[in-house]
Amino acid sequence: MKKLSARRRHPLAAVVVLLFALAVTGGLYAAFAPADTAKADDSAQSLAIEEGKKLYSVGCASCHGTGGQGTTDGPSLVGVGAAAVDFQVATGRMPLQQQGAQAPRKKAIYSQAEIDQLAAYIASLGAGPAQPTKSQYSPEGADIAKGGELFRTNCAQCHNFTGKGGALSNGKYAPTLEGVNPKHIYEAMQTGPQNMPSFPDTTMSEKNKKDIIAYLDTVNSDKTKSPGGLELGGLGPVSEGLFAWIFGLGALIAVAIWVAAHTAKAKKS
Repeated sequence: MKKLSARRRHPLAAVVVLLFALAVTGGLYAAFAPADTAKADDSAQSLAIEEGKKLYSVGCASCHGTGGQGTTDGPSLVGVGAAAVDFQVATGRMPLQQQGAQAPRKKAIYSQAEIDQLAAYIASLGAGPAQPTKSQYSPEGADIAKGGELFRTNCAQCHNFTGKGGALSNGKYAPTLEGVNPKHIYEAMQTGPQNMPSFPDTTMSEKNKKDIIAYLDTVNSDKTKSPGGLELGGLGPVSEGLFAWIFGLGALIAVAIWVAAHTAKAKKS
């Protein structure tokens, strides 16, 4: 008893007890707190999926099937991922207004919260691209020159070199990229909607996508002035060639007529 009493009166006894108490408290927190957080996250995700399934049953199942397996009126949604849902629904392309060569962009009928719920349900059907974060699609700090090079190489054939859009075959078209949310441009590159090829990270890196978004943001900005003067709408060689033919050649013809008329007058005099 005397030895035990002496140990209790040891100067380091209080420190040892305090360290032991902190270790026990930390261990208990590590053991229980993450589990509670994970349960909360799982509960929120399950609720989002459940609500998304309800929205899907009302607005999407008639074309895509009750389980997203697809029908003759709509493709399968298994494995398309949350990014595809956010792009199609947030841009108003889905639900489809009517069957046609291409789904046009229109006003969205769902709120962003409802879109996220739909995306959660579709993502639960099969793994696919997730919705990007703001840091992935924000043009801040990106290489604009590199983005322009990538865009002209991979995208300008359909969208025009400044993203004005263009006609394709059989009534299809590449839509204009003016005023499009950078998030939706990123999602389109990831998922390849309609006639567009997909550019996953294995094909085009996250940084390259960000560079392209920065380029489009620059060329379509109201503050950006064309260094070459009048850009003629930025529609490319067709509009420029038409301008040359109508005004350039027209001016030459007018000059030729004027010269011929004055030459005839000079001969008569």
